Order: sequence, then structure tokens, then C-alpha cells
Amino acid sequence: MNSPIINQLFADLSFDRSAERAVYLQLADTLLSLIRGGKLRSGQKLPGSRDLADLLKINRITVTKAYEELQMQGWLESAIGRGTFVSSHVADHAPEKLKSITSTSSKTAGFTFQPRDYPDTLIETIVPGLHLDDGYPDPRLAPLKEFYRAYRNQLTRSGLYPKFGNYGNPAGPYPYRQAIAEYLNTTRGLKTTPENILSVRGTLMGINLICNALISPGDIVVSEIPGWRRAEHNFLHAGAKLIRIPVDEHGLIVDELRKICTKQKIRMVYVTPHHQYPTTVSLRIDRRLELLRLANEYGFIIFEDDYDFDFHFKHRPLLPLASADENGMVIYCGSFSKSFSPAFRMGYLVAAENIIEHLAKVRILLDRQGDHVLDNAMADLLNDGTIQRYLRKTLSTYKERRDFFCNLLSNQLKEAINFTPPEGGMSVWTTFDKSINLEKLAKNAYREGLLLSDGKAHKYQDYDTNAIRLGFASSTKEDLARSVEIIKRLIS
Repeated sequence: MNSPIINQLFADLSFDRSAERAVYLQLADTLLSLIRGGKLRSGQKLPGSRDLADLLKINRITVTKAYEELQMQGWLESAIGRGTFVSSHVADHAPEKLKSITSTSSKTAGFTFQPRDYPDTLIETIVPGLHLDDGYPDPRLAPLKEFYRAYRNQLTRSGLYPKFGNYGNPAGPYPYRQAIAEYLNTTRGLKTTPENILSVRGTLMGINLICNALISPGDIVVSEIPGWRRAEHNFLHAGAKLIRIPVDEHGLIVDELRKICTKQKIRMVYVTPHHQYPTTVSLRIDRRLELLRLANEYGFIIFEDDYDFDFHFKHRPLLPLASADENGMVIYCGSFSKSFSPAFRMGYLVAAENIIEHLAKVRILLDRQGDHVLDNAMADLLNDGTIQRYLRKTLSTYKERRDFFCNLLSNQLKEAINFTPPEGGMSVWTTFDKSINLEKLAKNAYREGLLLSDGKAHKYQDYDTNAIRLGFASSTKEDLARSVEIIKRLIS
């Protein structure tokens, strides 16, 4: 080796022989780093394989394999009888520019973009043993064995190529759309066919798809306050102007909507009429009818988010707005995430046929067709009655847990909170005394092994209530009792 400078570059190099990555690849990585960093320049000759092997105290074959690896990638080139060189096609970098090339490039992009005020990304945290969540189902009650069997059957039956050997309908597989249509017609009083159904990966995808397909910059979208921030930020991302209308004990105050309609052109109203999010109240029948009448008169879309229709305890669930829609003004969205688990991304949009055709074309740009295997497995469970039996069973279980939990809150925390037992859903909208700092309470509860909301998601500039959703459905009675005991101790 005839270059002391080259010698110095490799003098302190060491290898982790216990690592999964082979030594020759570790050497190749080092050489590549030296080239990218400008320490090995275009056209520069590298040590012979024998010399470098002696210097690094490794096998000559290891060096040869590292050189060959970089030659295949185009970083090195070899000339018979002359040696191995850094490729002449590698551009040299000025030393001052090298300073900006750091190992943090995976954290900070080299190009600029305009950040927006999106809600904080959910950080994956360790969920403690106790949780009063946002209102999630208990996956321990879900028919997971039946679901596994239905999914497996999709992959073991004959005719795999006709079903899965090519791209399918972006609206979803026909068996799923047919099963959903029949299910909605039976349980929700809708009048749909498979052509009125589009499969989506949950409610949030449905909202985003509607924004992409039907909302233009400058359109006015009306939503509830308090409301669902994820939906609101989809509207804002689409460039819409968002107007929020208050909610009282009977749901959206439709009289306020009427006033807006006389002054401005509304494109869409987003509403959660069955169990308003987050307060859980139901939209009263007269307001439902008036909302439909206003949509017909002023021509705006009603996006009905019916995220937990199946869980209503006081009486039979109120039928969706979509069941009374005679003019195709309502786009209805439902999801199985609140029936099975948030981890299961299965849902549907229901609308007029021409809207579904349009949405399917736009959907291709985002997600070619969804998971047809998963959809067809769910269709089997709907067709054989598994889902219906599961929902009847869990309804009684969740009602029992609601009653138990509300009694706990009344007896243990009556001096600190105010709430109305929900007629349905899987959470209790709970207002705490103003003296209680919910953010501090949430942090202290987490240290005690209890997960609950800090209330930030439900605060607005012109709406500030010291309230959170306390989900009861995913916890056993024993866990609910322990959770309330922790809260009681912390606020005392």
C-alpha cells in the first residue's frame, strides 16, 4: 500500500463480528460512506485486496466481496492489471457542502414544505392495564375465531385467480357490497343495492375520500362543536371554510344552520346524529327532519357519520337520516371498527349510484381497491349471522357495564363531576369541576397504570369545557372499579 493517507482512512476501522450484517457488507458500507463524504474521490485508486486485508486483519475474500458489491452498485470500477478505483461517474463534492450531509437527514428533509395545524399524531405508547378510552369495543368479546376461519376460507377455496388474481372493483368486491346492502336495509331501514355501497378502510378514509372527490377550496363545510377533530382537519386540508354550530342536549342546533343557509352557500354538513361525538347525545327527531328539509331546499350534502349505531340501550336505535332521505342528499358512513376493534379497518360509504361511481374513480388514486380478502371474509360473517349474534350479545354486556360504571361515577365522584348516563354508545361524556386540571390528572393516572384523555381534543378557542370521554365498554367491571378508585384518589 503506497498511500499513507489511504492508510489513515482505514487505520481505526473495526467490525462487529456478532452482528447479523456480514463483515464484507460492513466494509462496503464504510467504503460507501467515505465516497459519499468526499474522502474517497472520483477516480481514486483503492488498496489492493491483499493489502487492505492485511491492514484490517480480515480475510482477503472479504475485501474482494466488498469491492464486488460496490462495483455492482456502480460506486467502484475495476481495470484488469491496474486495480480498483472509485467510479469516474461519481461526482466529487466540495468539502464545505459535506458539512450539511449528516446522519440526521432521515429526520429532517432537504426540501421545504408548509406545515399545517394538524392534530398531534398519536404516539404509540404502552397501554397500561387499566383504560377509560375514547369509547372502544372489547376485542375479547369479538368473534375472532369465526373471523379467522372466514378469512382462511377465502384463501383455501377454489377459484382463487378469478377472485384474487387480478385487480377488482375499487368500490369493493360484489359479495361484500351485497352483504352490506342487505344488512343496512334490515337493521337501519335503508333502501340500498350493492351499487350504493363503497368499501372503505374505516370512517376516516371515507371522510378523506369525500373531501377529495366533492369538496373544493373555498367550499363551506358545517360541523358540530364540540366535534371530531380528525374530520375537521380533513375539511381544512381540502381548503374548505369550516363553520362550527353548537350542540345542546338534543344534538346539533339546526336553527343556527338555517340562519347560515340564508346568508351563505353551504356545500356540506358533517353530523353525528345517533350518538354525537363527543357528547353522546342523540339528534332529536324534529331536528332530523328539519336538517333533511334544509338539505333539500339549499342543496347541501349531509355527511352522516354513524360510527356506533349498533349500541343503543334505552330503546330501539333511531333510524339514520339516510333512511328518510328521498332525494339523495345524504352520504352515510359506517364502520366495523367500533364493533370489532379499531385495529380492524373495515367500513362503508352509502350514497346514490352516480356518487359511488365517482368516488370509486377517485379512490383508485388513493387506494386501488382495498382488501378484498378481508371484505369477503366479513361478507361471510354477515351472511351466516355471526355479526348479528355477536352484536346482540355485546349489547347486553355493554349495557351492564354502562350501568355499573355510571353507578360508580355517581357514588364515588359525585362531588367532582357531572354527567348524564348515555342512551347508547360506549363512553360517558364527563364534565369535571373547573378546579381539576385534566392534563395533570391524565399524567398522574398514567403513572398509576390508568389511561385516560387529557381533554385537549375537545377544547376550542370559543368552546372550552373541562370534559372528557370515559370509555367503559372495553373494561371489565373489576377494571372499571379500580379505574374509578384511582381517579377518586388522585382528585382528592
